[in-house]
Amino acid sequence: MSLLVVGLSHRSAPVSVLERASLSTGAQLKLLQDTVAAEPAAEAAVLATCNRIELYADVDKFHAGVAELSTLLAQHSGVGLEELTPYLYVHYEDRAVHHLFSVACGLDSMVVGEGQILGQIKDSLARAQDLHTAGRLLNDLFQQALRVGKRAHSETGIDRAGQSLVTFGLEQLSAGAEVQQWARGKRALVIGAGSMSSLAAATLARAGVAEIVVANRTFERAERLAKILSEGDDTDVLARAVPMDSVPGELTRADVAVSCTGATGLVLTADAVVASVEGRTGAPAVEDTAVREAGETPLPGAGSAADENCPLDLSSVSSVPSGFSVMGEAAVAGMDAATLEQHGAWAAGGTAVDRTRETGRSGPEADSELIGALAATATRVGRIPERRRPEPVVEVPRPEPVLFLLDLAMPRDVDAAVHRLAGVRLVDIESLADASADAPMAADVDMVRRIVADEVAAFGAAQRAAHITPTVVALRSMAADVVAGEIARLEGRLPGLDDKHRAEITQTVKRVVDKLLHAPTVRVKQLAAEPGGAGYADALRTLFDLDQETVASVSRAENSTTEKNRGPA
Repeated sequence: MSLLVVGLSHRSAPVSVLERASLSTGAQLKLLQDTVAAEPAAEAAVLATCNRIELYADVDKFHAGVAELSTLLAQHSGVGLEELTPYLYVHYEDRAVHHLFSVACGLDSMVVGEGQILGQIKDSLARAQDLHTAGRLLNDLFQQALRVGKRAHSETGIDRAGQSLVTFGLEQLSAGAEVQQWARGKRALVIGAGSMSSLAAATLARAGVAEIVVANRTFERAERLAKILSEGDDTDVLARAVPMDSVPGELTRADVAVSCTGATGLVLTADAVVASVEGRTGAPAVEDTAVREAGETPLPGAGSAADENCPLDLSSVSSVPSGFSVMGEAAVAGMDAATLEQHGAWAAGGTAVDRTRETGRSGPEADSELIGALAATATRVGRIPERRRPEPVVEVPRPEPVLFLLDLAMPRDVDAAVHRLAGVRLVDIESLADASADAPMAADVDMVRRIVADEVAAFGAAQRAAHITPTVVALRSMAADVVAGEIARLEGRLPGLDDKHRAEITQTVKRVVDKLLHAPTVRVKQLAAEPGGAGYADALRTLFDLDQETVASVSRAENSTTEKNRGPA
């Protein structure tokens, strides 16, 4: 097995790079074809989602494979290789298996535990199978990844560790409120009719929105989704379809909009969102500068209220430049040690310390201790640190949003400038990544990691054992030929041998050969399944002088059978 994966994801690259590197369906197909046409790769599969782009291949040379796959990713994504390289990660053999199994279980997702990735892995395998770029290795790998993912979700509570990207996005939109309560009665606009948009529409319907409008470039797909929503048994939502050119008008009516299309450009510009907000409220939508203005608090001057109870004699530091805090280093220069300690306690938020009362000592000895402590601090940090009370930040509340936008597309559908508009709350892939970074990890995640580790070991053992199978089959085939030859020679020497005795002799010789081969072949399969066991196949071929082409033909026959019998897990 020489499995190699080269890719980038939300963990290795900023959203801006992922956005530019995203692959259309056509680009994915062309990438698969070009990969198997390249010299180092025999098989290939592409896993492309909203937050990852990964190219899997069976290669015969590691370094050449990394170089070729990286170059192909750069060529088909349109991002230059030099720019893309710092964000790429590489996994090889068992580490590559571990990575895909972790992805399948949702451990590597933006929202830990989300299950949508299983459908994306299934689609990736189907695409590679349709183009005949997935051979035995990738078929086995991806189908096993699907089984591992299903096992993780059925045997653990990984679903409780996170939600689907849609659910998590709606929770961010609701800003901590219960999604059902927040969504109840709202009018929703869903832009796109693919799998993610359909999931968003279904989630909104179950959450209790009053109306869902579906817009899509192919109107028939929008109609189909709207019909499914209207006829659902578990909801009573009013759903209808509109063409894409109706989006600006529908956005004016909508309370919440979810967009997830395959468009390469923006679907909702900042100007379009401004127009919809103004059409809804009748008031101009302006840039929200509250946060920026709140941070512009000037430092206190020598006579500010922040200096109240400061043990420093302010009159003695009147030469301090205007606007410089008396809590800074320049203000404490020349203070005696006792006053310096009092100043430090005050600046740290404590109270002035009476060193004489605390230690019962005064004079040079006490000063010597304080100066020694101060010198140690200066040595450790390189200077006497400035002690400054944190200034209170004036929080200017943002106005309540009148429009909620959830952008689940990659590249993004909604202009990032919308984040700065007052009256609009936008949640996109980038803000979801920031929010999910602090999400708590459930104990079930550790259980899933153990499952992944066990499955990786089992998969590796199975692959290594399968690697020696053609050699064992070739050995038994050679033994059968030897038996047949010896029986034919016996018949030539004993032409009068009747059928009964001939059959008994033939069966006896076969039993002897089988018993002689049984222990070595069973043991060599066990040894080959262990790490580093790949060399046993070569040893077997050398010991029994097996023809390499015979072994290869057995392997090709097995791969052909696998190709005919393959099917998604």
